[in-house]
Amino acid sequence: MTPLEYLVSGLVLAGVFFGFVAVVGIIRLPDLYTRAHATSKSDTLGTVLSLGGVVLLFGADVAAVKTALLLLFMFITNPTAAHAITRAAYEQGIEPWTADDGGGD
Repeated sequence: MTPLEYLVSGLVLAGVFFGFVAVVGIIRLPDLYTRAHATSKSDTLGTVLSLGGVVLLFGADVAAVKTALLLLFMFITNPTAAHAITRAAYEQGIEPWTADDGGGD
């Protein structure tokens, strides 16, 4: 393998790791707000790392430009969607979890 392939593999594996962290956040965290926060941050970073590796692998090609545009689109829309979802939940009256709610570990 070339050094570029090692770099791409590392970026994609890091992206998969952060995607896994997002899934664990959905399962483990107590309410919508903390889940949305963890998921939007981890998922965005995982997507950016994975697509960044793909862009490096494609090199100077039309596919690399299209993938870079997709990366930019995901970088903007993931946090915006999480904000819209949590804002709608707040406006619907869904209360955030607090330590006083009990039932924790």
